[in-house]
Amino acid sequence: MTSTTSTAASSDRRALTPSSAIPLAYFAFAHAGLALACLALFVDPGLPGAYFYHPRMVALVHLVTIAWLSGSILGAFYIVAPLALRVPMPAARMDWIAFASFAIGATGMVTHFWIGEYNGMAWSAGLVVAAIGWVAIRAWRGLPHAAAPWPIALHVALAFFNILAAATLGIVIGIARSRWTLHVSPLAITFAHAHLAAIGWVTMMVVGLAYRLIPMMVPAPMPAGRGLALSAILIQLGLTIVVVTLVWPSAWLSVGAITIAAGLLSFALRIRQALARRLPRPPALPRRDWSTWQAHAALLWLLVAVALGIALSVRKSNAHRVELSWCYGVAGLVGFLAQIVVGIQGRLIPLYAWYRRFAARSGTALPRAANELPSPAFARAIFLSWLAGVPALAMGLAGQYHLLIAIGAGLLFCGVATNAVYAAYLFRKAGGV
Repeated sequence: MTSTTSTAASSDRRALTPSSAIPLAYFAFAHAGLALACLALFVDPGLPGAYFYHPRMVALVHLVTIAWLSGSILGAFYIVAPLALRVPMPAARMDWIAFASFAIGATGMVTHFWIGEYNGMAWSAGLVVAAIGWVAIRAWRGLPHAAAPWPIALHVALAFFNILAAATLGIVIGIARSRWTLHVSPLAITFAHAHLAAIGWVTMMVVGLAYRLIPMMVPAPMPAGRGLALSAILIQLGLTIVVVTLVWPSAWLSVGAITIAAGLLSFALRIRQALARRLPRPPALPRRDWSTWQAHAALLWLLVAVALGIALSVRKSNAHRVELSWCYGVAGLVGFLAQIVVGIQGRLIPLYAWYRRFAARSGTALPRAANELPSPAFARAIFLSWLAGVPALAMGLAGQYHLLIAIGAGLLFCGVATNAVYAAYLFRKAGGV
């Protein structure tokens, strides 16, 4: 009986050890996508033009949303699900097939956007949907048995639902552009698709997982209770109102924006309560945690994006609406979403590198603790690149200042490249990949 129990415990431990190379594959593809978007703007800062709704700018946006954000989330889920949610995510052949489908589909989408061929974009998007759908099915199966509180599982389940809904809507838009006409404004339905993906997918997932990741990294007690569900309910309700009122305009748009803001405020208050009871810091952790500072900077950009979003929803006629829209897009998509992924990776990748090495040594002790791996020098360089790059890009795009666009894009490219080198350094320091 003792031997059987020990074997079962060992099997459970292996299932909850994120040692697969799948996250590496997703992260590598994500870095390549974001670096390419930044490089394109650096080389041709006039590419965005006076307005963003044209094929080549849409291609660059999808390098950020699909390649960087979705690729990073899918890769991170294979790490976070077993560690933070206690949901096993062992990688098998189908997971690698799903990754190949994602990479091929995302590349096809961006390529077809670039050349303005929407029919090919729609078929490529089908491959991306299939990949995300596979991970979603695995998540939905495991979440009912997760050790995390059910409100956190609710955030994750809704996030996967929203990205599949956003992707389906995107495919409909692509087919409609090439074969038939929708009886609604193409720009309005595109905005609805963008908000469904950015808020419903990335923001919802970040909020849900942050309830577990932030206390793990600070460290602090894990928040619990039914009240955690309030952020999911308010964000989802507000998002539904925003999506519907973007497609069929009404005065309820501002109500939806304020409801989303209330959901984010609920999340912030819950996290603040948890952080008020901090636990002693691990002694091996570097004294200045620049990755956490980067997450804080991202949250400041979230405040800017929320304020601009509410302003745009309340005042539809504004002499500076185009400039505000550029700032809103950069603040939300780059300043908050793209940057918070960088901040989270700064703490998540060292842990992942440690676990991969731990599994390679068949569970024997490692000479270094996971908290000894982060490098303040690398993390500081990445933080400073984003700190200067995001406002430069926002001001450049809003005012059509090509020099500022190039500076912002160049700084962000340096930050992404440094982040990739930093990841390689962490794996080498942990003792291999």
